[in-house]
Parts: sequence; C-alpha cells; structure tokens
Amino acid sequence: MSVLLHGTLIVASLIAVGPIVWVLLSSFKPGYAVQSTEITLVKDPTLANYEYVLFETSFPTWFLNSVIVAALTMLIGIFCSATTGYALSRFNFPGRRPLMMVFLVTQMFPVAILIVPIYTIMANLGLVNTLPALVIAYLTIAVPFCAWMLKGYFDSIPTSLDEAASLDGCGPFRTFYRVILPLARPAVAVTGFYTFLTAWGEVAYASALIQTDNRFTLAYGLQQFVPQFNPQWEYLTAAAVLVTVPAGIVFLFAQRHLVSGLTAGGTKG
Repeated sequence: MSVLLHGTLIVASLIAVGPIVWVLLSSFKPGYAVQSTEITLVKDPTLANYEYVLFETSFPTWFLNSVIVAALTMLIGIFCSATTGYALSRFNFPGRRPLMMVFLVTQMFPVAILIVPIYTIMANLGLVNTLPALVIAYLTIAVPFCAWMLKGYFDSIPTSLDEAASLDGCGPFRTFYRVILPLARPAVAVTGFYTFLTAWGEVAYASALIQTDNRFTLAYGLQQFVPQFNPQWEYLTAAAVLVTVPAGIVFLFAQRHLVSGLTAGGTKG
C-alpha cells in the first residue's frame, strides 16, 4: 500500500513539474531546437532568447505596467478587504446581510459576462487604455472574495479582545489596527498573495481595456510572441520564466508571514 501511495505521489509530482521544467529548458534553446520533433533536454544552450526579450522587445515596459497594476491592486485590495471583513464580522448595521449576499452573487458570474459592463463603465469614466482601469477591474474580482475570507478569519478571533481594547480606551479603528489586524496576519498574507496573482496573470480584462503596446501588461503582452503563422516559442518560454520570478518572490514573502503570523498575538500564562 505504501509503495502504491508513494508511486502515485511521484507520478503526480512529475506531471505537475514536467511542463515547468520543459518551459525552463526550452527558454535556453534556439528556435529550431524548440520546434524540433527530437526530444532533448538541452541542445545548443544559449542566452540569446533572454537578451532578445529584455532588450529588443517592450517586455520591460510590460513588466513595469504589471508591477504597478499588481502592487496597487494588492495594497488597495488588502485595505478594502480587511476593513470590510472586520465590519461584517463585528458590526450589525442596516444592509449587512444584503451586502454579504451581493459579495457572494458577484462570484457567480464569469469574467466573460462582466467584460462588457466593466468596459462600458470605464469608457464613460474615460479610463479605457489606462492602468487605473485595470486596477479597478481587478479589485471587483478580488475584494468580494477576500472580504468573505477575512470575515471568516475575524469571526474566529474572540470578541473579548475587542472589549478589552475598548476598556483600555481604544476606538473601533484603533482596535482594528492595533489588536485585530496583527492577529490576522496569515489571512492578510493570503489576501495579498491572491490579489497580486489576480492582477499579475489576468488576460481577459487587459485585452478588453488596453489598446496600445505601451500599456500592455505581461500576461497580455506575451501574446505578441505567438502570432498566427510564426509562433516564437523560444522567446515566449524565456518571457514566461521571467514572469514567474516576481510571483515567486511574493509567494516567499507571503509564506514567511503565514508562518510567523500563526503565533502572532499569543499570550503567556
């Protein structure tokens, strides 16, 4: 039984890692080797693909646009989700339950249905082909889900902490930022990671709202390497490897805070 279990895990790991390894190895191959029917690990390795992507395309501009959009989406998303989740968890105000239902309903619609109304709103605001349009569009995806997630985490934190902070003279905002938020680091880290990835790898809204090359994000810009009749797989794989680096850094940062946040706010006794 143990052999079967370990064998299954090994096969599953190979299936998961295989495409990533293929992309990484292909990024160091010349074009003819990538498109060859001959299966080789590394054939005539070269860094020319990375040099072309970094210095002869608009990749640096796309990268900067993606960093700006993803960073703003993450920061604004964390603030909106955390404050909304705390309000839904701790306060009983008029419209609370309908608001929670609205957050749930928004998750039921696929992006394809929402593109047209989002585009219409952005056009009326004069934001088409601007980075703020993407930030707003991505927040509509991330905030409802993250608010629900953080509400559930805040529900698990005893309200006695709020009452103790209130007795010490803390108002609702100070209680939230000084007492509750530090205890919610694991959930906040997950929220930040989710909002970052939402903006970093999204294509549908970018293709609808962005029209010029100098406003492309990475996920949308990579399509320029796969034209209809002459796909440039060697450049696409090199760009794909570069795209994963920031996402990996954010993951490592979030992972560190997930581990440290598990014991944050613990009491002795």
